[in-house]
Amino acid sequence: MLLLVVAHADDPAFFIGGVVAMWADAGWSVHCLRVTDDAKDSVALDPAETVARNAAEFRAAAARLGIAATEDLGWPTDCLGDASRVALRERIIHAIRRLRPYGLVTFDPDSMFHEDNLDHKVLAEAVDEAFWCAQFDKHHPEHLAEGLGLHGVYERWYFGRSVVGVTHVFDVEGTLGRQVEAILAHPTMLANILRQHRLQARTAQADSATLDAAAADPAPLVAAMMARAGARKGAPYGVAFAETLRLSRTTFDAAPPGAGGD
Repeated sequence: MLLLVVAHADDPAFFIGGVVAMWADAGWSVHCLRVTDDAKDSVALDPAETVARNAAEFRAAAARLGIAATEDLGWPTDCLGDASRVALRERIIHAIRRLRPYGLVTFDPDSMFHEDNLDHKVLAEAVDEAFWCAQFDKHHPEHLAEGLGLHGVYERWYFGRSVVGVTHVFDVEGTLGRQVEAILAHPTMLANILRQHRLQARTAQADSATLDAAAADPAPLVAAMMARAGARKGAPYGVAFAETLRLSRTTFDAAPPGAGGD
């Protein structure tokens, strides 16, 4: 089982959707833990409605990618910069000890080039520390009193806007369509993304016809955007549509995700 830890509902689809679909097809069970409530990511909705819609859309998108299970921690979105890193780390440790994954998948704390979302940065650090703290019996012995045991995750797979030290290039041409479908399952968040771009276009006095059209039907723009991103990442490796990740693994002989397993 792989534990995918993200900050926001649309992170799996946008950042790693093609690879997650590949892993699911190969027989891996992917459990996705969403840390925040996404209460601010909407247009003209109150926070409670925003939370409800984004939670439902998170699960719909996960189903399109083949994610086996989802859960939410419900921390205030866009506020992890004020959160205790230790408190957040404890929740990740608890999940690791409870779910006992083979691998962790999350934002790369060492690949924050072009990363402007503090939630992503804080979460990356917390997950990276939770990896080793979950193996220490002095860290949160209350977990052990609950009946949980220490657990050593074998692999860590890192993604990001621009991954440094890429170790694996995945050809996602076959799952690109499902990734686009998963992104389109987030109409609430997409409306907010499009509004941001339209506001910027207005400031630049740029032509916003494509963005205006996408407000009614975002599918063509999303498909083109993801195809361009996949082509850009794949170009240095001769791959038409790629997703790049960094793998950190203890030096034992074992098969990576994609080779099958549970």
